[in-house]
Amino acid sequence: MRRTPEGHGTGDVRVPRLVGLMAVDARESARARGLVVDAPGRPDFPHTVVDYVVRQYPQPGTPVPRHSVVHVWLDFGEGEGGGGVREPRGPLPPPGGPRRELEEPGAGVPLVVLSSP
Repeated sequence: MRRTPEGHGTGDVRVPRLVGLMAVDARESARARGLVVDAPGRPDFPHTVVDYVVRQYPQPGTPVPRHSVVHVWLDFGEGEGGGGVREPRGPLPPPGGPRRELEEPGAGVPLVVLSSP
């Protein structure tokens, strides 16, 4: 293999910066340079679109042989936390109507009718 003045083979490419990109863009950026992207522990990675790359190996700028694998780790996109399922809260009754509440849950106290402010 021929060597360039930097000592790297002519088949080498530099790893692009993938951190901060969406998964779909990271795959395309790496593919454009002849690299393959893989996400350890994420079998759904080929179909992942909006998760963001938060870490990568090798680091950006590292010379690697063409067709090398760049490993990435993903996190949810903005507005998609890992805080579990958020169920919609039902709307409150319209203002002016009565609301019923217990004074203390489990105290066996009868319902008290309160009017809304």
